[in-house]
Amino acid sequence: MLHKRKLGQVLEVSALGLGCMGMSQAYGTPDDAESTATLHRAIELGCTFFDTAEAYGPFKNEELLGRALRGKRDRVTLATKFGFTFGAQGISGTDSRPSHIREVVEASLKRLQTDRIDLLYQHRVDPNVPIEEVAGTVKDLIAQGKVLHFGLSEASAATVRKAHAVQPVSALQSEYSLWERNIEELILPTLKELGIGLVPFSPLGRGFLTGKVQRAEEYPRNDFRAWGDPRFQGINFDANMRIAGVVREVATKHNVAPSAVGLAWLLAQGPYIVPIPGTKRRTYLEENLKADSVDLTQEDMETLDAARGDGVSGPRYNELFQSLVDRSL
Repeated sequence: MLHKRKLGQVLEVSALGLGCMGMSQAYGTPDDAESTATLHRAIELGCTFFDTAEAYGPFKNEELLGRALRGKRDRVTLATKFGFTFGAQGISGTDSRPSHIREVVEASLKRLQTDRIDLLYQHRVDPNVPIEEVAGTVKDLIAQGKVLHFGLSEASAATVRKAHAVQPVSALQSEYSLWERNIEELILPTLKELGIGLVPFSPLGRGFLTGKVQRAEEYPRNDFRAWGDPRFQGINFDANMRIAGVVREVATKHNVAPSAVGLAWLLAQGPYIVPIPGTKRRTYLEENLKADSVDLTQEDMETLDAARGDGVSGPRYNELFQSLVDRSL
């Protein structure tokens, strides 16, 4: 069974969670049967912190979890998110007005077939709604028992501080990995100061650190890596495979998959960090969860840090997705 970690002052979760987005979108063709089996296997292994959102599908991922967790709800911690509007092509904008937050929560509760959301994130900061108003709305939902804990995603340090002053923030979800370290200068010190947990998404660089990825042009168009991540494209891909190679060398030393080393590096960054690697397959889930028992040496850590050097080749998002990241000062 996995160790436990604490997000914020109260919320205790498994040391590794399971990102569920890829079960319904972004990474190839969904397989609900295998995804359900993966969710059940995760529970058996003590991985009981599941991450979803209304935007995943949209809506399909919450519905999948609702079906898969019938009779098992009390054994897991569910995190979901609000903050977007949707059109024919998917996400059409941000919307964190109080009335919309309340509507989303009611709809998510129905899709998840539950009476409470353990951790509710604002999926992306809405520049049109003061964060204090957002935090106050979630605070009301917590008072009503519909939500238990409050989180933010891809928020700046300044935004985190403002929200936390109204309603304590249990966790910030942002991209962080051996591969992507943009939050280290300002955000990590803020989280440590305020006692807020970090939930890294894409903790394996959308699979790049596993060494099993392909070039962007080799993925189908329904895979995000085919068009949304410049690091998989052209000369960037060739340059970045060097980092994956070093991770593989360390993994061989510990007799685990490269994914376990990438995740173990994250776990070693602090006890308040709970990565949520995503997969819809039991095989990869089991490989990932071995990170909880990998003890990286100081030499290993230095080798991995040196492999990254001055950074990776290419930005982490294309311009469309980069525009949704909060850069408030």
